[in-house]
Amino acid sequence: MDTEHDVDARLTELEIKASFAEDLVEQLNQIVIRQQEQIDLLMRELVELKRQAPAEGGPAFRSLRDELPPHY
Repeated sequence: MDTEHDVDARLTELEIKASFAEDLVEQLNQIVIRQQEQIDLLMRELVELKRQAPAEGGPAFRSLRDELPPHY
């Protein structure tokens, strides 16, 4: 009888651990999905920034000194 009780206790413990593991896997899956959405968004923004960048051969950046205020 004592052995049967030990087996039941071990089985219950394993079921509890499996349940926690399933919850953790689901949480990690949601994090991965969210991170992939962020990566996709950043990639679209990068493509847009590259599209807006000046063509090769042009100035790589604009200086504020190149832009004179209207009163000059």
